[in-house]
Amino acid sequence: MKVKSKIELEFKTPEDAKIIFKTLEVDNENFLNSKIESTTITYEIDDESLTTALATIDDLIACEILSEKITSINE
Repeated sequence: MKVKSKIELEFKTPEDAKIIFKTLEVDNENFLNSKIESTTITYEIDDESLTTALATIDDLIACEILSEKITSINE
């Protein structure tokens, strides 16, 4: 079974989005397709297993939350 997911994260400013994008890109390279447009980061996950896709999504969200805390970006 093929599992496709799309997650969009929207920030207050393009600068905030850029900071988080750069912070997460190192960890996500070769695992997720990602792009940034203005204040929105879009991640596309294409996996063979629902369990793996959910684990990837969970990790992405946890890392994003931590990145916000570390970089002092407040929503």
